[in-house]
Amino acid sequence: MASQVSEKKSTFTTLVTGANSGLGFAICCRLIDEFLATRPQTQTLQLLFSTRDKRKGDATLHRLNAYFQKALREANGRTLGISRLLEARVKIEGVLVDLTELLTVKRLAEQLLSREERLDVVIWNAGITGYAGLNWPKAVWHMCTDLIHATTYPTYALPDIGLAAKWQLRGLRSTDQATAGSADEPKLGQVFLANVFGHYMLTHWLAPLFTPSSRVIWISSISATPPTFDIEDLQCLRSETAYEGSKRLTDMLVLTSELPSAAPYVSTLLDTPREAVKPKMYVTHPGVIVTSIAGLHWFISFFMVCTMHVVRLFGSPWHPVSPYKGAVSAAFVALAPPDQLSDLEARDGKGKWGSAISVYNDERVARTEVGGWGFGGKIGKVPAGSVTGTKGRYRGLQDTNEVSRQQFEEDGRRLWREMEELRVEWEERLESASLENIGKF
Repeated sequence: MASQVSEKKSTFTTLVTGANSGLGFAICCRLIDEFLATRPQTQTLQLLFSTRDKRKGDATLHRLNAYFQKALREANGRTLGISRLLEARVKIEGVLVDLTELLTVKRLAEQLLSREERLDVVIWNAGITGYAGLNWPKAVWHMCTDLIHATTYPTYALPDIGLAAKWQLRGLRSTDQATAGSADEPKLGQVFLANVFGHYMLTHWLAPLFTPSSRVIWISSISATPPTFDIEDLQCLRSETAYEGSKRLTDMLVLTSELPSAAPYVSTLLDTPREAVKPKMYVTHPGVIVTSIAGLHWFISFFMVCTMHVVRLFGSPWHPVSPYKGAVSAAFVALAPPDQLSDLEARDGKGKWGSAISVYNDERVARTEVGGWGFGGKIGKVPAGSVTGTKGRYRGLQDTNEVSRQQFEEDGRRLWREMEELRVEWEERLESASLENIGKF
């Protein structure tokens, strides 16, 4: 299908999930700004953003259009009349999907496939934390005694262990999540589904719209450290750190996606021959920012903002605080010239691109150390621009060596195999569901 799209196409199409607030909305804003500043005047940005319902979609479209109009007025103030030229270069459209409901994921894929339009970049941002609350005494103590580490790698969230997604096959008419797990429909971890598997399925279903130059960008987290994920608990159903574990899983999948050991599984996910040139996957993270995902009261959020600015002044490299500044890594990977990214990762290895900050509040893109992988999968190599030093490093992180690097690759291969097996199972399960039992979105 993608071959039917003209290679002369001047439209650059991007899909961002979870864009109604926080990081997702900021990524959309930053894409607009940087696209207009860096891309040729002959190219148009078609910005697709997803929300879970029409009400949120309409509100987000209104806010994005208002942001775009403000940007046009500012541009016109610098160069009179340029707004007419720029306004025609950005098209904004909302689509609907709930990543915790695979039927809506499939419906979105079918909608986009029917257009037969190439997807140049997808940014898998939507997600949930799965937190039940915060252990406030522990949080206060850690912030008073270990401020930078406590706000970068927090351990005081109260987990909702075993949180399961709602039934996926609507015909069962069950709303009791606690009983999920029948032979017909096994339990799916809600955080795993929202943060990883929903996007994974969407990647497969949208594969016909990708080209070798397309980019699949996964949003991870600075807090995705090795202890947060147990390879024996793929869906993080037994985990006390389901959110962080799902992001660690994301890191491992993306960073091993170009290794020969993962090639058979990546090929079936993208429905391409093993020797074919496939779209590349990248992983980024926004550092530590303040968004609504944590569900904090506004006063607590205000206090957290103040605390994070103090931490930045104390030298933390991972506290952009502002979602717009945190979006710099995702926007860079989305819009960087293809040769630039290819050359960087060919020379220094495949990396996790993070949003870093200086004490002067200047954001930049920096490589992030990943446990077992290092900065690029090359032992002992620290590329220029990487964040190093104790203030930004997880205290329990061990230096990558031959043993840990090999184990990371072996674990990555196993995870790819298990994810593909799960994808096939759920595709068969969804296809077998009768049309009359599929509810309305």
